[in-house]
Amino acid sequence: MIKEDIKVIISDLDGTLLNSDHRISEYTKEIFRELHNQNYLIIVATGRHHLDAMPIIETLGFPIYLVTSNGARIHCPKKELLFSTNMVAEAVKSVLEMDIPAEYTTVLFKENVWQTNKHNDKLLEFQTELNYVPELVNYKEVTDFDVIKIFFTHESHGKLLELRETILEKHPDVFSHAFSLPHCLEFMDKSVDKSVAIARILEIEGYEFHQSISFGDGYNDEKMLITTAKGLIMGNAPDSLKNKLSHLEVISNNHKDGVASYLVEKLLNKLSLETE
Repeated sequence: MIKEDIKVIISDLDGTLLNSDHRISEYTKEIFRELHNQNYLIIVATGRHHLDAMPIIETLGFPIYLVTSNGARIHCPKKELLFSTNMVAEAVKSVLEMDIPAEYTTVLFKENVWQTNKHNDKLLEFQTELNYVPELVNYKEVTDFDVIKIFFTHESHGKLLELRETILEKHPDVFSHAFSLPHCLEFMDKSVDKSVAIARILEIEGYEFHQSISFGDGYNDEKMLITTAKGLIMGNAPDSLKNKLSHLEVISNNHKDGVASYLVEKLLNKLSLETE
């Protein structure tokens, strides 16, 4: 059973709160509205850009805290920007000058647009609404390196591991990095992590991590999952993450409303029994 003092519910989006159609199901919306009505603090923490994530969370029907770009941005329930961190421009420029092979899709997350070296249908599938638009660029001609994060995708996880080592060898202490999915490698400023951003929100609201429960499916969720009182790993998460965090409970898949189903059983049903 969940600890009695849980007051905060934190969830990733892709592979977690979102189903296989990259949407929040009607059932999950209903459950989260009930939790909001019962005064739980709801935080969504995602690797997505805020322009991409906002239309998704608006479908919940109530205001929430939103952590985006893996912690580089925090928006309050009134949609006001509370915190932002961009990468060091010279470091971004240096990465782009490494002549990364064209087989990798390279994406720069900027404030109002995402720049990419090639058209990628799989990336576009993640956007049910095109609020955050792509721009095809030649990185040899880019001069503005004011970037929130750098994102690489490749069909081969092994190839991304090779690229990660190449970048970290040249920049050992400049970036934080994570695999949000096995085929998605992301680099942010070294100070950026979902757990750091969540700590800022908890301080504002007067809560602590031991009052929080979190849900995630990727390595960009790792610190969040191990810092909260209870971290739940999605059944669809990579086996490597499940094995690394083997002390954490694995729940049902995202396409089976795993988060909502767990919260109904462990929080809402418990509350119903207590009030009978």
